[in-house]
Formats: sequence, structure tokens, C-alpha cells
Amino acid sequence: MILQPKSQVIPQNFEEFLLWEPVDGFKYEWNDGEIIRFEKMKKKHLFIIRRLQQLFFRSVSFSKGAALIMEQDVMLTGIQVRRPDLAYFSGSQIDNSLNEEEPIPEFLIEIISPTDDAIKIEEKLAEYFKSSVKVVWHVYPENKVVYVYTSRKQVKICTDTDVCSASPVLSDFDIPVNDLFALPA
Repeated sequence: MILQPKSQVIPQNFEEFLLWEPVDGFKYEWNDGEIIRFEKMKKKHLFIIRRLQQLFFRSVSFSKGAALIMEQDVMLTGIQVRRPDLAYFSGSQIDNSLNEEEPIPEFLIEIISPTDDAIKIEEKLAEYFKSSVKVVWHVYPENKVVYVYTSRKQVKICTDTDVCSASPVLSDFDIPVNDLFALPA
């Protein structure tokens, strides 16, 4: 069965999920047969995503076509499609995706909502590190704190003037927490 674009029909298998374009405005992920629905992005999250992209463009060298992309499908395995809030792709990963290669970003950012399920957040973090992801930031806007993971066991909790780093993936992307949460002038 091939789904029509903008379908209200729930996919029954992975192939249908890949073709599915839900009409309800929610974000969905696929995890080994389970469809996971996420709430719509909050306005505060949109502000933080824009701020992260601005800081990224100011600090990272783009000579090789890299990008920090919002809500891109990331196929971690043949049975998992996740949509992190932001994902860093190198220029070569983007170029190679034209050849049907599924790139897995080495650096991801998730903006955590008060309604997010802690168990699901931890499951997703484990999945990221089982693949080739090397750095994950969990940004908590309500508390103005960023957890910087370089593995499930290695985490730096950043607040106030602490600097969040995307190293070893991006050695030139360092952001003080206060800069991330600073309101526009």
C-alpha cells in the first residue's frame, strides 16, 4: 500500500512511515515498529534553535559546506528514524546523501520540554551513542542549563558562564550558556 501525501492513515510498516506526511502538525519518529509522537515545537524552542544557528554560523568554519539542520530525519539503524531538533552534517555527508547514503550526524542538539518523558529521552540518548554520534547536547530552556554528553557516562552540566563545547566534532563551536539564553537586544 502506498500512502498519499498528507495522509491521516497511520503507517503500518517502516516503508509506509518513510512515505507518510501526517496532517496533524506533530513530529513523529519510528522505533522498531513503534510510532512516537512529539508535541509541536514551543515558541521558546524556536527562539533557542534560531539562537543556536546564529551562534553556529558565527563560530564554525563553513569552507566545506557543513550545516546545522533542524528536524532532519536521521536513520540510526534499519528500524529507527529519529528527528533531533538540530543535527550537524559535514559537507561531505550532505554531498554523499545525494547517492542515497544515509548520513548519521556526529553532533546533535535536543531541546527538552517539560512534557518530555525522561525514559524516552534516555532511550534516545542511548540510541545516538550506539550509532556514530559523538556529542549530544540536551538544552533545558526552563532551567537555562545544557547537558553536554560525549558518551552516556561522560556528561558536563553547563549553567551561567559555563561553556558548552561540540568538541571533538567541532572544536570551534563553544557557547557560554548565558549567550545561548540571551534575549535579543
